[in-house]
Amino acid sequence: MDMTQYNQAMKPGYFAHWNAEEQARIDRDIEANRKADGVFEHPEIAKGTEIRVRQVSHDFIFGAHIFNFNQLGTHERNEKYKALFGSLFNSATIAFYWKKLELEEGHPRFESEFRDSEEFWNTIPDPKNQPHWRRPATDDVVRFCEQKGIRRHGHTLVWGNVKWQYPEWLTAKLPAPWNKKLLPIEGDVWSMESLFGDLTAEQLEKMFPDFIQEVNRQVASRIMTIALRYGKRIQSWDVVNESAIDFGNGRMVENSGLCRSVYGIMPGDYTYRSFKIAEGVFPQNALLNINDWNMTESYPAQVDDLLKRGCKIDIMGAQMHLFDPQICLDIADGVSTRQSPAEVRETMDRISRPGLPLHLSEITITAPNNDERGQAIQAVITRNLYRLWFSLKPMMGITWWNVVDDCGAPGEPSVSGLYTRNMEPKPAAFVLDDLIKHEWNTNLELRAEENGRVEFRGFRGKYLISWEDKNGCEHLETMYLK
Repeated sequence: MDMTQYNQAMKPGYFAHWNAEEQARIDRDIEANRKADGVFEHPEIAKGTEIRVRQVSHDFIFGAHIFNFNQLGTHERNEKYKALFGSLFNSATIAFYWKKLELEEGHPRFESEFRDSEEFWNTIPDPKNQPHWRRPATDDVVRFCEQKGIRRHGHTLVWGNVKWQYPEWLTAKLPAPWNKKLLPIEGDVWSMESLFGDLTAEQLEKMFPDFIQEVNRQVASRIMTIALRYGKRIQSWDVVNESAIDFGNGRMVENSGLCRSVYGIMPGDYTYRSFKIAEGVFPQNALLNINDWNMTESYPAQVDDLLKRGCKIDIMGAQMHLFDPQICLDIADGVSTRQSPAEVRETMDRISRPGLPLHLSEITITAPNNDERGQAIQAVITRNLYRLWFSLKPMMGITWWNVVDDCGAPGEPSVSGLYTRNMEPKPAAFVLDDLIKHEWNTNLELRAEENGRVEFRGFRGKYLISWEDKNGCEHLETMYLK
């Protein structure tokens, strides 16, 4: 893809980092880390026969969340949105946020109701004011992905965040007046100090024994209920989300009934307990993930600790959100080194120390002002970061967060989508399509050697091998390149 037009949006300081030498290194690493040597042999194929080698899927995850399923306001928009899964994206992150999944205690929204239908959303003038916006009922989403052969990822089972995760009916069980004091401070972090002052976890446990018991019971019940319904239908799960901050500041205490989390009251040692519960109820082949925005030493240290204590953790999720449009402008102008090749490699080296595969589970790249230059900036940053991430050996997937403009959570930028609100592709969408479907897709025409043998090098994934025999009959076989 010719990037000349888009590159003009970037100032020379940007290309001081993303220069020809860096691009050559990325190319070498992609060749070494994302490709493999393949051999196909069929003794009945005559020497010299033309054999077509066509890649039909990737092992690497190119994902997106599917939170806006049937919610975009028109049938045409919804169909365009759905068409992205199975074409541009091979994986879908499905919303299991407790607060909206279980609006009423004991009644999780697994099965669709009228309020989940396309008809409902097409008549709602202000969908963002609906309590289940970006939280579609899960059965229909899972079924849709199954029918299209889309990999499924569940997000998230356990998260301490009162604002986004804990149901109001659960926090209401905290004895008065404490249940009236849950007030946010910075972003998604909740102030324990404003609620409970200097009270220790041990003291709080003694103050609220019934509530602590109820929280522990409800968390365990939620994990088990979801596992029974979807354990065999969803391939991977974010078991715990954004817990490294609690580990890093020493709030995780073994054998404690309560964790005085930065978010609020959580079950004691909740990350360990959640993984042990999940390990016991999910199928053995289900991939259990930990996910975090915290890329400091606390994150790999926490994972090392959990692994040493016998937790089954298969994948580490890492978030990268360029929410602030000014940061993207500063990157383009060469005055910020955020997400430069050096910074990315340093970060990924740090969090990969536990030796687990890495999934960039949530990424956001904003188009500043969403004008022509802003969309070009988004496209250039997207292409270069995807190429760099794709080149790194521990990486096994990248998941874009908000695919459509103005469909994010409150506080997230409205101009970070790959598509406009009307489902029109922005330059970043074309860039990503070109990478996934063309630059990183192997299609070859080869001549058979003795015994119908061909050798090739290609991107890891599923292939269709086809040829015609001497009678003009076409043959087709499948092979996997690992």
